[in-house]
Amino acid sequence: MHPIQSQLEQTRRNFLATSASGLGGVALASLLAEDGLLANEFANPLAPRKPHFQPQAKACINIFMAGAPSHLDLFDPKPELNKRDGQSLPKEVLDKARFAFIKPDTVKLMGTKRVFKPHGQCGMEFSDYLPHLGTVADDLLMVRSMHTDEFNHHPGQLLMQSGVSRFGMPTVGSWINYGLGNGSNNLPGYVVLTAGRGSSGGATLWQSGFLPSTYAGVLFRSKGEPVLNLSNPKGLPSELQHAGLETLNTVNKGRFEKIKDPEIASRIASYELASRMQTAAPELIDLSKENASTLKNYGVDRKDPGGGGRGKLGNTHQDFARNCLLARRMVERGVRFINIIYASWDHHSGLDKELKYNASVVDQPIAALIRDLKQRGLLDSTMVQWSSEFGRTPLGENRGGNKNATGRDHHPFCFSMLMAGGGFKGGHIYGKTDEIGWNVVEKPVHPNDLHATMLHCFGLDHEQLTYRFQGRDFRLTDVAGNVIKDWLA
Repeated sequence: MHPIQSQLEQTRRNFLATSASGLGGVALASLLAEDGLLANEFANPLAPRKPHFQPQAKACINIFMAGAPSHLDLFDPKPELNKRDGQSLPKEVLDKARFAFIKPDTVKLMGTKRVFKPHGQCGMEFSDYLPHLGTVADDLLMVRSMHTDEFNHHPGQLLMQSGVSRFGMPTVGSWINYGLGNGSNNLPGYVVLTAGRGSSGGATLWQSGFLPSTYAGVLFRSKGEPVLNLSNPKGLPSELQHAGLETLNTVNKGRFEKIKDPEIASRIASYELASRMQTAAPELIDLSKENASTLKNYGVDRKDPGGGGRGKLGNTHQDFARNCLLARRMVERGVRFINIIYASWDHHSGLDKELKYNASVVDQPIAALIRDLKQRGLLDSTMVQWSSEFGRTPLGENRGGNKNATGRDHHPFCFSMLMAGGGFKGGHIYGKTDEIGWNVVEKPVHPNDLHATMLHCFGLDHEQLTYRFQGRDFRLTDVAGNVIKDWLA
C-alpha cells in the first residue's frame, strides 16, 4: 500500500475510534441504557435479549431423575415381557450390548409387577405407582423412544444436560440464559434445587463450561439460608457493605479496562446480583403467604413413609414438594431455567420397594405443579420436563450370581420422558419400543434432538446459537440435532 494511502486509512481508523469513545460512545451508551442493555458502564451479561424468532416458552423447569428410573415399570407397559419372564435372550442380541453389571451368560428376562391403566381423554398409560401424574395426562407429551450413547451415569447425565458427555461443556440452562438473558432482576437466571442423595454428576450438571461463569446454575437450598454466604456477617452495617462493594467494583472495572477479561464483567454482575438477592431470595423461599390448599396439593407437609433406600436423605418427600412449589414461584419472578435434581433411581436391586418410594416422592408434587401453572396461566409459556440419563434393562440384575433378581441394569437403547407446556403437545404419545422394551422401533429421539426442540420452543435456532471457544464455534447440539415438529402444539 502507498504510504499516503496507509496514512489516510490510519487517520480514518483513529477518527472512528475517537468517535466511538467520545460523542459516539456517549450516544451509544444512552441508547443501550434506554434498552436496559448497559449498566454501570458495562453491558449486563444477563440483560434480556431478543430470540431468533417468536418463542412459545419463557421458562423451563427441568426435573431430572438422576440414576435412571425404569421405563418398563412406570411408562411403557410390555405384556409380552411378562409372558417371557425368566426366558433368555438370543446370544447375538446380548453380544451387541454393553452392561454395567449384568453377567450375560446367565441373565434372564424379568417382567414387572406393576399394573398399567389408561388416563385422560388421550388414554395415556401410567403404572399404579404414578396415580397423580395420570390425572394430568392430557397436558403431557410422553416420549417412549429416547435413546442415548452412554450406559454409565455420569457420562449419561452430562449428555442429557450438556449435549455431549465431556467435562467442561455448558449445560442447557446456561445456553438458554446465554441466548436470551435473565427475565429476573433480583434472582439468577439459572437456579438448581436438589433432593435425595445427590447425583453422580454433581455440580458438573449445572456448570457454564466455557461460557462466562455468570451463566452457571446457582444452587439454592429449600430451607434456611437460600444461598450459602448470601447474608451479611453479624455486625456488618449495610452502609459498610455498600461501601465495600463500591470499592470492589471500582477495582474490578479498572482491571477490566486493562485486560478485557469477560470473567471480570461476570464477577461484577454477580456481586451486583448477590446484593439484590439478599432481599429477593429470602422472600422467595418464604411459603407463609401460600394458601393452605396449595401447600396441601403439593404435599409440602407430607410425612415420609420410610424405606426409601437410594432415594432418601432427610425428609425427601417434603424437600421435593417444596422444590416444585419454589420452581413455580421462581417462574413467577422471571427465572429462566430451574433444574430440580432428585437422586437416586439406580435400582440394581430392591426395585419394587425403592421405586415405589421414589415415585411417591415425585408423583403428587409434579402433578400439582402442572395444574398450578395451568391455573395461573403460566403453563403455555413454561416448559416442564421429567427426564433421566437412560432407562433400565428388561433383564433382571444377576450380579454376583444372584438367582433372585430384584433389580434392573443400565439401558441406553431406549427410555421414556415426559414434557408439558412451553409449546409442547398435550395428551400425545411419541415413539415406540419393541415388545419387550429393548430397542426403539419407531421415531427414535437422541438428546441432541431434544435440545434442538427445546431451543426452538424458546425461539432459538440451535444451529445459530453458538459460542466461539479455542478457535471453533460450539453449540449445545454439537454437530447434530433435529427439531421434532411433531412435538409442537
